Amino acid sequence: MPTIMNRENVSTNFFTSRLFAGMIFMGILIVAGGCRGHRRTPSSSASDTDTVTAAMVKNEFRHAWRGYMRYAAGYDALRPLSKKGKNWYRRSLLMTPVDAFDTMVLMGLEKEQKEAKKLIFDSLTFDVDMEVQLFEVTIRLLGGLLSAYQWDGDERFLALAEELGKRLLPAFRSPTGMPYRMVNLRTGAVRDKVNNPAEIGTLILEFGTLSRLTGDTAYYHAARRALLALYDRRSPLGLVGSAIDVETGEWKNPTSHIGGGIDSYLEYLLKAYLLFGDPQYLRMYRESVRAVNRYLADTVGGYLWYGQADMYTGERTSTYYGALEAFFPGVLLLGGDTSRAAALQRSGFKMWQMTGIEPEKIDYRKGGITSPAYLLRPENIESAWYLWHATGERQYRLMGETFFRSIRDYCRTGSGYAYLTDVRNKTKGDDMESFFLAETLKYLYLLFAPDDLVDTGQVVFNTEAHPLRKVSPRSF
Repeated sequence: MPTIMNRENVSTNFFTSRLFAGMIFMGILIVAGGCRGHRRTPSSSASDTDTVTAAMVKNEFRHAWRGYMRYAAGYDALRPLSKKGKNWYRRSLLMTPVDAFDTMVLMGLEKEQKEAKKLIFDSLTFDVDMEVQLFEVTIRLLGGLLSAYQWDGDERFLALAEELGKRLLPAFRSPTGMPYRMVNLRTGAVRDKVNNPAEIGTLILEFGTLSRLTGDTAYYHAARRALLALYDRRSPLGLVGSAIDVETGEWKNPTSHIGGGIDSYLEYLLKAYLLFGDPQYLRMYRESVRAVNRYLADTVGGYLWYGQADMYTGERTSTYYGALEAFFPGVLLLGGDTSRAAALQRSGFKMWQMTGIEPEKIDYRKGGITSPAYLLRPENIESAWYLWHATGERQYRLMGETFFRSIRDYCRTGSGYAYLTDVRNKTKGDDMESFFLAETLKYLYLLFAPDDLVDTGQVVFNTEAHPLRKVSPRSF
């Protein structure tokens, strides 16, 4: 998951393709006051094998994009088996073109960039009477538009991002400042007052960046207030639960974990520090991760896992781990805990190897699969990439070769890529989510691309893998 740092007032000559490729991560000076990101000396070029693999990943991106353009152009996403397009809502928000654009820039795919820009600027509008999910629209569309502006320089991307940000702001108008899950883009009407930490706490990077690029501080302050309100409601143990009422602040589900619904909240505590430099975020991250490591970490058969526990008592409630939890080694690495990150990545790779490709969820104590789908998720690959760039250990590129081969062998279709409904029999399902191009193929490509493409101190990836650059400091 999803990563390093901010951006700057955009100037056109700032956006060269080589500099863009130098975006990612590697030597992150993570902490002022204690924790330093681990850094290695990069090699200036990849091996011949790695160069070939990077080119193969790029070709698979082209294949997936061609399928989208042929069968689903103008829709949010491709259905690769029925060869049709699908939309999330009543009208398309161009999810795939927006989400995939900065991957195209990173890979140097100029033809595909032109195709995506034409779709976006010809068709994308937010003046629609329909409600959308704040979280998904923020990480995919707002993050994608901001990154596209920073790396391409076209002012129309920023104009769209600002319009979207204005239409999302009403979601934050709850008594606590924590946002509702759903908001109408035209009317500002809100719905779903019971929300989760991930959807509340995974907004600060995008809204903060929008504030810095536009000079309008309302976006940053709304997202920051929401994040602090959530953090302030953690239990005495330092844990958060799975569901909270944004109007009353009452927890509705006390189960704590690091998986979907909480995951990117932890990620953004650290990345908010990396992007904006406010040490308060770092303190929040450190306290939260101390609690997570104490009450959720679990060792079984020599492997490190993270399970579930009651946020008030710390009592273990279940022992599930899955594809969404696999983001955590990358975050631990960014936070300076390389040994724990490496141990947890070893477990994630073991999960991947159970059937030749990772299931959505397993019970790590019982050793069985509890949710058998593979949804084309990137998190295991993302963490391997962070560990590779921090340590230079070949094992992480070898993991990447396994990831790539599995996905290509089991998920490729004639029109794109399909998720698996069951990893045990490799049955395909009829969906190719936009994050496959935004995250999964991007992290695979970065894992094998030359290290001198990476600018370690200027970029933070959001949880959808959109690279956000540091902006010249300005008071919020």
